[in-house]
Amino acid sequence: MMRPVFYFDCFCGISGDMTVAALLDMGASREKLDAMFKSLRLDGLGYAVGRRNSYGLDACDFDVLMPHGHHHEHRNIRDVEEIIDRAEMTDRARALAKKTFRIVAEAESEVHGLPVEEVHFHEVGALDSIADILSFAVCADDLGIEKAAFSELTEGSGTVMCQHGEMPVPAPAVAKIAQKYGIALRLTEARGERVTPTGIAIVAALKNAERPASARIERTGTGSGKRDFGGPNVLRVMKLMPETNAAKENIWVMETNVDDSTGEQLGAAMDELFKCGARDVHYVPCFMKKNRPAWLLRIIADEDRLPVLEEAVFRMTTTIGLRKFPVERTCMERSEETVVLPSGEVAVKRCRFGSVERVYPEYESVKALAEKTGIPFSEIYGAAVRK
Repeated sequence: MMRPVFYFDCFCGISGDMTVAALLDMGASREKLDAMFKSLRLDGLGYAVGRRNSYGLDACDFDVLMPHGHHHEHRNIRDVEEIIDRAEMTDRARALAKKTFRIVAEAESEVHGLPVEEVHFHEVGALDSIADILSFAVCADDLGIEKAAFSELTEGSGTVMCQHGEMPVPAPAVAKIAQKYGIALRLTEARGERVTPTGIAIVAALKNAERPASARIERTGTGSGKRDFGGPNVLRVMKLMPETNAAKENIWVMETNVDDSTGEQLGAAMDELFKCGARDVHYVPCFMKKNRPAWLLRIIADEDRLPVLEEAVFRMTTTIGLRKFPVERTCMERSEETVVLPSGEVAVKRCRFGSVERVYPEYESVKALAEKTGIPFSEIYGAAVRK
């Protein structure tokens, strides 16, 4: 069966507390969240969930409640991972939380010119931000989020105050993560930070799909931000079920019989036809008049490419005639995704038709990971198919 895509509509930006609030609004388990907070064994640490109206939009509000006398401690990545390791959560949620923090650590290491292990977290390493990311991981895991897509992130302008003083918006860590993971930022005139390091790290850790072109909305959740930008400040998450109807399209087939071109000529012709925009080119053995062995050259192409393809066939082969005709074809719905394996990431093509779904790992991606890790190609390929 097809899997839903969780689409994060970040038209007001994204932060850790907004994300948790939106996922809770979708129905993520409060019981699992309670168990996680209790397992941290930090007296006074808790959370509150309520409702907030943001310029006419009703949204869930999530707040971390800090222990009495708490201050922003400086923690490194090992300190943070020790906290994650003692939290009550599934292995999948734990891996997601660690991945999110690792993304922030690597960005901070580049900003400050320090090895990852020597980076001391300030805002992100503070206990309230740790609780935000742990809560996000628990909620995402409980909702079964396997495929997540994100809109471009709306960012503000001006400056923001942080541990090292006044910094430009987007903050340096946010800019580093956006650059490394190819995350689009839409800059606006709103004064202040709308995309936090925690928020963009969540995007980088979770994003593995694109928003489907056609889908049913099965559920929505809206989470409120805390700052007043003079308009709504919410994050909306939608659970989308892609439509499974196969796409039908009209295409053209062009073909000719060739019995006096060499194999080298035919190979060069195929290369040229692909350069000229052919969807597909192939040769089929056949027999022509007087029982001469020959090749049937068949080209599949869009109608607007026919003139240039016809010219290429006459120029690259010995044929003196072509036949062409329109056909209707049905295609499986296709999407390009990235699957995360213990050994690394692999690009795959996912194809669907009704209840039929297949995964085809991209050869070059599998080959690169096999060469990098020393794991056999077939083992990585099989793991990507099963993911």
